[in-house]
Amino acid sequence: PLEWDIWAVLTYLIVSILFWYIGIVPDLATVRDRAKKRGWQVFFGIFALGWRGSARHWAVWNKTYRTIAAIAVPLVISVHSEVSLLFAAGQIPGWHSTIFPPYFVLGAAFSGFAVVAMIAIVMRHTFQLKDIVTQRHLDVLAKVLLAMGLMTAYGYFFEIFDAFYSGELREIATVHDRFFGYYAWSYWGAIFCNFVPLQGLWFDWVRRNPILLFLISTSVVVGMWLERYMLIVASLYKALMPYSFGYYNGSFWDWSTYIGMLGLFM
Repeated sequence: PLEWDIWAVLTYLIVSILFWYIGIVPDLATVRDRAKKRGWQVFFGIFALGWRGSARHWAVWNKTYRTIAAIAVPLVISVHSEVSLLFAAGQIPGWHSTIFPPYFVLGAAFSGFAVVAMIAIVMRHTFQLKDIVTQRHLDVLAKVLLAMGLMTAYGYFFEIFDAFYSGELREIATVHDRFFGYYAWSYWGAIFCNFVPLQGLWFDWVRRNPILLFLISTSVVVGMWLERYMLIVASLYKALMPYSFGYYNGSFWDWSTYIGMLGLFM
């Protein structure tokens, strides 16, 4: 199954780069026209693909951009479903579950909308875009975030139900360990950060308040990180064979790699 991951990540990366690149073609042409040095004019001119801003150019750009967007939507669903099968196809307690494909898709959308909300609020404030990114936009974004959160919460509930319904003692023990075990802080931290502050989005005045929406979105991002930590570490530190039991605490290099990825994202 690990080979699936290579193709999933590469496909996701290629389509994401295409979507990003096509979106900035008009901007590259603007930079090309404003560049003073010949080298930069040639450099941006190549990537602007001869853009002149004509009606025909805009029509082709619009059609292409919408096509890539239409491809990206099912791609998000398929990629996250496939990545989740990397877990579900194995026999590790806590992973071997049919709920994982929709669970991962909804979790990705949940954390993704939270990050989008954070970026939108920061840019709205920094560049004074309140007339473009209005309170109505924030309200709609918050409603989508709330909907994704509630569906993700259903995944949490069904994961517990599924373990007890299966009757498998090891699965039940894993759930019990998540509740009361060594890494219970990651499970309850995920529950609290993902779903408790989120309930504020039922109220119109909270959804339209940029500061409160930013704080709730930040809480969701932290909660989803704790969920991933819980899924990986709390399932692997007590695998099927007792000889492989062992506690995990992140080393300097683990945390350095993680912080480095945050830097790469920024």
